[in-house]
Amino acid sequence: MTDQERNSHEDLNGAAATERLRDIVKAADTAMFITQHEDFPLMVRPMAVQEVDEEGTLWFLSSSESDKNTDLQRDPRVTLVFQNHDKYEYLQLSGRATIHRDRALIEKHWTRFAEAWFDGKDDPRITVIAVHPQGGHYWATENGKIVASAKMLLGAMGANVGHPGVAGELRM
Repeated sequence: MTDQERNSHEDLNGAAATERLRDIVKAADTAMFITQHEDFPLMVRPMAVQEVDEEGTLWFLSSSESDKNTDLQRDPRVTLVFQNHDKYEYLQLSGRATIHRDRALIEKHWTRFAEAWFDGKDDPRITVIAVHPQGGHYWATENGKIVASAKMLLGAMGANVGHPGVAGELRM
């Protein structure tokens, strides 16, 4: 590994990993939610994140009648992929999902946006999915999109400007 590669790599553990996860997810707010890891092609669908709690658990609303819930009952493994294009930040998480019907959780995570998919908070199909990440990988610019773009452009012209960002493993 070169010095340049070493300086652009930062693995994060515990609280630091959770903080990076929360920052990227908050900015991106929509995940590509991937299930059916034993099959090809994988099942991929966009899902709005309702919350990332202090432990790094991600919360989603979903219908009990959805293919996603059926997939999770068969195999709780999930992969989530996030993109915050405004800052050139990307995140891939792997973990396990649990499905909940607890009314308090539904109440906590309900938004007006959810009304597009459900007949109100009391719709019997509403479930809350908790994704407990086990690990992942992130890619992020160190100085924001404008500086990263300038470094990429200058680098393409032959200038030695260093790596435009940082990447590493997240260990939860």
